[in-house]
Amino acid sequence: MVGLRPDSGSTRTMPVPLLKADQVTKIYGDGQPVLILDRVSLELSEGEFVALLGPSGCGKSTLLRILAGLVPPSRGQVLVRGEPLRGVNPAVAMVFQTFALFPWLTVLGNVELGLLARGIPRWSREQRAREMVELVGLKGFETAYPRELSGGMRQRVGFARALAVGPEVLLMDEPFSALDVLTAENLRREFFELWVGRRLPTRAVLMVTHNIDEAAALADRIVILGANPARVRLELPGLPPDLRQVRGPERAALVDVVYRVMTSPAAETLVSAVGQPEVPAEAPPVYQMLPHVSLGQVAGLVEQVRARGGREDLYRLAEDLGLEAGDLLPVVEAADLLDLVEVVEGDVLLTEAGRKLAVADPEGRRSILRRQLLDRVELIRDLMEALQASPRHRILAQVFRSRLEQVFSRAEAGRQLETAIAWARYVGLLGHDPRLDVVFLPGWGQAGGD
Repeated sequence: MVGLRPDSGSTRTMPVPLLKADQVTKIYGDGQPVLILDRVSLELSEGEFVALLGPSGCGKSTLLRILAGLVPPSRGQVLVRGEPLRGVNPAVAMVFQTFALFPWLTVLGNVELGLLARGIPRWSREQRAREMVELVGLKGFETAYPRELSGGMRQRVGFARALAVGPEVLLMDEPFSALDVLTAENLRREFFELWVGRRLPTRAVLMVTHNIDEAAALADRIVILGANPARVRLELPGLPPDLRQVRGPERAALVDVVYRVMTSPAAETLVSAVGQPEVPAEAPPVYQMLPHVSLGQVAGLVEQVRARGGREDLYRLAEDLGLEAGDLLPVVEAADLLDLVEVVEGDVLLTEAGRKLAVADPEGRRSILRRQLLDRVELIRDLMEALQASPRHRILAQVFRSRLEQVFSRAEAGRQLETAIAWARYVGLLGHDPRLDVVFLPGWGQAGGD
């Protein structure tokens, strides 16, 4: 490890972190200052892949930019190999969510940019850029322009550009979130294989993400931030590398723990003697991220797949329907969430429930969808249990909106609840009065109903 050298005695010095946030605080605004980060401390050592999780808007990206030296902290400091950072951090490179490529430059030209800024001679710069282009799987596309590339290929260029300068620490700000589900999964797997195979020219990785499963699939260590303001709530060890890319019980258990921590911001998290987190039993349930599509679209997708024999290539299906794959993906995700389809190697397959739905009459479809919603969607199940338990069989929607705001931004919490209510109304599970912001069981919506 860096800094681990024997001294004149028998003891050894402690390893020096490559990068450290030391009691970093960030305040925005003058007239009405807003505290974003509150005394956040975080270390990154050689050989580590760390994932940084937290609610939307809590300050994860701000912390990343402070570590890069792009934003100064209001208080505290950033240490690079134990030395205070002054200005832009020369030891790091960043991969952004939005690719940030220059459209007038070729793939090679974009990858060379960081080397050009460091004064690397042209011949050496081009050779290094070509090596990184090949490393990320874009050999043969050196002269292509960003407009000629898919989203996944553009992000590969972003990775190559960041890696070309040989950073000690690679900072990644939700690098896979702008990609469709299948492309993101493939790129994550390839990046992980390069990392564990020690083929990446970087000593450590710090990744900001909102995707808990992504963190479990990649990271040696998971750091969870709270919000308003952001503080480090908990650090969890990741899985052994051979278990991270497998959707097995160990990964599912880690994801469950992180979900429970993130959905219970007021609860104290206990750690047992063996270092495994124990979350109080009263922690609220986990809510999935619901795709914002209608159940009518989901039923239409099931019909289209059935008409093609029960299995069809996702991108061919999108092309036949006159859609971009990215427009079809949320519908596929919703159908997958409801166990009506599954995606295997880029193909959409009907499940048993999907096949039954495709041939059912209208009332039969409502019955199947009702059952799948109650079986598969935690938020709808909790809504129904709360309505059944209420003496008047109606509750304020804001109760559940507030729960969702513990994990999502306020705007996204509203959209999640709106989608859940729309799905439940579609199959007749509940009603909604938008004027009073009340949800109710059918037959109990009017004042005289109870």
